[in-house]
Amino acid sequence: MQAQAESKHSSEGGGRAVRLRSFGGPEALEVHRVPAPGAGPGQVRVRVTAAGLNPMDWVMTADADTAARFGLTLPVGFGTDYAGVIDQVGEGVTGFAPGDRVFGGALSRAVADLVVVDARGDTAADEVHHTPEGVDDRTAATLTIAGRTAAAALAALGSGSGAQSNPGLGLGPDDTVLIGGAGGGVGVFAVQLARIAGARVIGTGSAASADHLHSLGAEPVTYGDGLTDRVRALAPEGITAALDLHGVDTVHAARELGVPDARICTIAAQIEGVPAANGANAAAGALEEIAALIAAGRLRVPVAATFPIDEIRRATELQAARHVRGKVVIDL
Repeated sequence: MQAQAESKHSSEGGGRAVRLRSFGGPEALEVHRVPAPGAGPGQVRVRVTAAGLNPMDWVMTADADTAARFGLTLPVGFGTDYAGVIDQVGEGVTGFAPGDRVFGGALSRAVADLVVVDARGDTAADEVHHTPEGVDDRTAATLTIAGRTAAAALAALGSGSGAQSNPGLGLGPDDTVLIGGAGGGVGVFAVQLARIAGARVIGTGSAASADHLHSLGAEPVTYGDGLTDRVRALAPEGITAALDLHGVDTVHAARELGVPDARICTIAAQIEGVPAANGANAAAGALEEIAALIAAGRLRVPVAATFPIDEIRRATELQAARHVRGKVVIDL
């Protein structure tokens, strides 16, 4: 019995994939022709149309020790977020069929013409979701890592006085939340989700990013020395929660402003007493909810730049500089 069903668009001759034969920075990224992977039992194969880049992509392939913590060995692929169309399903798969538009995560292998993922997977390392009508592939390709991380970080804030109606987000209409790094890849989601929950958002960024932060729904405040005083001037009644999406400066400011550690969260640093969020801990259904908000026009993802796969090094250099206002996407 044939274990796999294929569409007429399947690519049995193989395709392109970004590979690293040695760990390192953007200079180590190479585009290769590789054999077509096959979908095994419980798996689907996706013909990728777009792959979104995240800081973790280049961080976890920068050196052998970091790669080992993610279970990666050479030669290794690159990128995790993808969107595309299923072109092959494995035996036992239900709920997905060739031709379905999908998005999800494929840990360090997403920048490729073809990826195989677990149809029942539920972590960013290996998952697939239906792409709703009204969400284009470039946008869908930005959701998995940043969306999961933002949802997990907001949930980690716990239930403040105004959060009872939004327990999954940890924020509510009585909250004023300070978000450090609000204009970055995770910040784009965190700001808008907090606003949807009814919270007031103050977001840190450079002076040049003020308009961008305004467009997301945040009240901008410049980072750096004097942050505490600037936030106090914006919110003399105080803030009730804080997310630090970049380092530790927002944590220190929040503590000085009297926010308890239980209502502060980091994603890029470990500070004793302060919860740290990981996208792997996002609640079940978080990505589907975010995609539905985008389809309904209630949340948007600014795409700062797109590149063809052959310009992967230039795209990664831009993303790694951490100055882009929005997401960087590879078109395939």
